[in-house]
Amino acid sequence: GQAFARDRHRQMKCLAIWTSCIIGALAIVYAALHLYAMLTAPRITPGDPIEIYRDPDAPKYSALPLTTRSRPCRDSRHCRPA
Repeated sequence: GQAFARDRHRQMKCLAIWTSCIIGALAIVYAALHLYAMLTAPRITPGDPIEIYRDPDAPKYSALPLTTRSRPCRDSRHCRPA
């Protein structure tokens, strides 16, 4: 009885210590990655244009014809004339 309880207590204590060490290590890795991302990110200043790089060979989806709606539009502000 008591020997089993003592051994079980020791195992739980060891598990709690290992769990806290793993959580602490993950927190340190997260903080390091966050610091790396902050230091290597491009500087953005208000008013600068946003540069979006797009593959020139990509399909132009806006040039495709509109499909017919499966249900009628209830709000005329958002419907396109037929």
